[in-house]
Amino acid sequence: MDIQVKNGSALNVSEQVFGREYNEALVHQAVVAFLAGGRAGTKKQLSRSEVSGGNTKPWRQKGTGRARAGTTRGPIWRTGGVTFAARPRDFSQKMNRKAYRAAMRSIFSELLRQDRLVVVESLTVDAPKTKQVVKALNDLGLEKGKRLIVTEAMDEALLLGSRNVVELGYRTAGTLDPVSLVDADKVVITQGALKMVEEWLS
Repeated sequence: MDIQVKNGSALNVSEQVFGREYNEALVHQAVVAFLAGGRAGTKKQLSRSEVSGGNTKPWRQKGTGRARAGTTRGPIWRTGGVTFAARPRDFSQKMNRKAYRAAMRSIFSELLRQDRLVVVESLTVDAPKTKQVVKALNDLGLEKGKRLIVTEAMDEALLLGSRNVVELGYRTAGTLDPVSLVDADKVVITQGALKMVEEWLS
């Protein structure tokens, strides 16, 4: 199948990669797995065995008129331990490589069907200036909306120039993820990056 390159000729790509039906359940699984993998999971609370103090009985068992107590580290005490203390945990979800690639193929196919995939021969700026990045996007007719730029290799000038633009993301073909693709209104991708994606998902 052919994809029209912006201000250029048509580019022939594999229908096995860019002509798939949209599998919503699989895409949802990939998005959830990616977001879950990004969670820190570093929450930690102290249980009654970890808080300091409480080694001695605060008062004698009988005769004080107060409730019996053996430690000051219990959860009902001020500065005591937490009953069900949170522990560091791993939130990541396992997703098979074949299923993940199928989800990415589904996403790219849907982007192409909805005319949200903009293919360009190349996208570069002379200096890391926001003004130049904005002009390059305006020349492509992409003044507004959530935009994602994808190139085959890291372009430092493009990266630094795009950081200050509202609703604009930058990725290389090797660092693409399902969340950034699904979230973008328009995905601007270079020919070289598209070929890398095609080889990866074939």
